[in-house]
Amino acid sequence: MKIQRRLVLGFAALFATMSLAALGPTLIVSSAEAASLTQVTNFGSNPGGMDMHVYVPSTRPAHPGIVVAMHGCGGSGPGFYSGSEFASQADRYGFIVIYPSAKQQAGFGNCFDTWSDAAKKRGGGSDPVSIVSMVTYVEQQYNGDPNRVFATGSSSGGMMTDEMLTLYPDVFKAGAAFMGVPFGCFANAADYPPGGKCTGGSMTKTAQQWGDMVRQAYPGYSGTRPRIQLWHGTADNLVPYQLLQEDIKQWTNVFGLSQTPTSTDSPKSGWNRSRFADSSGTVQVEAYSVQGAGHSLPSSGMAASAVSFFGLDNTSPPVTTPPVTTPPVTTPPVTTPPVTTPPDTTPPTGDSTCKVTDTVSSWNTGLTESISITNTGTSTINGWSLVFTLPGGQTISSGWSATFSPNSGQVTAKNQSYNAVLAPGASTTIGFQANHTGNTAKPPTFTLNGTTCTNG
Repeated sequence: MKIQRRLVLGFAALFATMSLAALGPTLIVSSAEAASLTQVTNFGSNPGGMDMHVYVPSTRPAHPGIVVAMHGCGGSGPGFYSGSEFASQADRYGFIVIYPSAKQQAGFGNCFDTWSDAAKKRGGGSDPVSIVSMVTYVEQQYNGDPNRVFATGSSSGGMMTDEMLTLYPDVFKAGAAFMGVPFGCFANAADYPPGGKCTGGSMTKTAQQWGDMVRQAYPGYSGTRPRIQLWHGTADNLVPYQLLQEDIKQWTNVFGLSQTPTSTDSPKSGWNRSRFADSSGTVQVEAYSVQGAGHSLPSSGMAASAVSFFGLDNTSPPVTTPPVTTPPVTTPPVTTPPVTTPPDTTPPTGDSTCKVTDTVSSWNTGLTESISITNTGTSTINGWSLVFTLPGGQTISSGWSATFSPNSGQVTAKNQSYNAVLAPGASTTIGFQANHTGNTAKPPTFTLNGTTCTNG
């Protein structure tokens, strides 16, 4: 019961309803009554046996956009309506929100079907077909704009967001997945949480393999693919943070993009954002690592960021690349001599002064550790190794955003290709999951390219 509650509770309160003047001249008054959540029956084909609720703001355009907002396992559409900020964003910007209620009983119960063969094929049946029926109903009943349909969700709903963008790229224009997994991650119902390989912390595939899963779900599709925004907490021990990188692999491959971000920044404290733009500057994939967050997203302000990514805030078109904050490596040869006593074979290419912020989240015999590395020097680091010693009884079982060797004792974490470069002031976050025998302490010191880091 405690895990179920963590999947659906802990969200911030709704924003206050905005005044009509703040909505701007593009909105029209459709009703003298205040908007409220309404249940819809007989909305069309419903092989998933789902319930549908809809929130229609009292002020909206003649052809409003549509957002499908999906709850986590153990939750419901009305619960996600009251526990997230999408309805208040709808009041402000005049789009309609559909809140489906899942009825599948795999995992924790009331989960969206992202595991069955039917749910992995376009038009195959189960929950995806039911959700598309809801979208069609809103388009017909409320003159919803078919060119502005979006998907979002938390945990199980985040997983279904990837699913809907994969199966119905001609219906959805973009999505925002909170704590989701790549499409095709679950082999079957038995693989769904709390057991199974997908969320067991060891699921890895190549970008090509992940991308092929998306392409094979709708063979022959050659149209525009929907953009995607991905969110994950670095301390999530239910849907491992490592799966964010697998999600990035999948969607950058679908768009034919490099796994190296075109820009990175921190729009809010603790939100580390990586953007992957195409040659025109349009951000097709956007990923947020939320420092120290567990299985508790979206939190306050995140719905607004998703709405902005969709372009439903009436102020921002599809996002284009901002000034690059972590450019590809173009630094001239570094003239400072190398460190004379490095702990490994990776020499520093610049001032390796560093700061490490380490966060541990433990349970029973397991823990996850999130390590943020910041270059506090004045020269760019191109290639790094972080050395630390695990306390006795801790053994790494899986890791992300770095390679870890060996899995106990003195460990060396080496960069991946996409996070090898740390410009002055730039940060990257790596992490691992480990087993322990009772000692959940942090490593006492960290050394980056031979230099001891300060602890932040």
